[in-house]
Amino acid sequence: MKDSKNMEHLILSNREWLRPWEATNPEGPNSFDIRGQIRMLLKAMDNNTCLPFVIEENGVLVGQLNVANILFGSVSSCVIGYWVAPEAAGRQITPTAVALVSDYLFNTVGLHRVEIDIRPENVSSLRVVEKLGFRYEGLKQRFIHINGAWRDHYVFALTSEEVESGVLNRWLRKQVGPMNYPFSTKVIKHTEQNDGHFGS
Repeated sequence: MKDSKNMEHLILSNREWLRPWEATNPEGPNSFDIRGQIRMLLKAMDNNTCLPFVIEENGVLVGQLNVANILFGSVSSCVIGYWVAPEAAGRQITPTAVALVSDYLFNTVGLHRVEIDIRPENVSSLRVVEKLGFRYEGLKQRFIHINGAWRDHYVFALTSEEVESGVLNRWLRKQVGPMNYPFSTKVIKHTEQNDGHFGS
């Protein structure tokens, strides 16, 4: 809870930057009760279904990374979601955070599969999975309600066997091979909305 005030300030001061990618409630108004959201995340962490992280640069809060839908046993998987403030974008902070957490999930938590779901328009996030060599698995149509509509998401994943030397090590050592993605990470304006092809 000690980060709640700083997190609230970071989110509220970057509304235009974050709004196109924020999950929304299709059945009612959306709340910016950051303390309430943190309490929900901590409760899910106590139930071993979530791991919330903050992203810092030199001790300054610049973003958030959540590990959700943690399942053990025969599934042994999770889903990662993340965001950073605009001043932190494009400086390798996000891929570093995703790589560190992925390695932690594989090597310490003991999960087998890490998944990341990204809207097709979110070129910045697509670059993160491209840099780290996450494998493209397909398209989930109208998967998450975001910014007022059901949005399509590309699905990416890694399993522990694919990164035995570590996600971070593989990236830093430039050992990520060419990936077969059915899209281009061409530059699209960050706040550009879905067109009809992507479930807007």
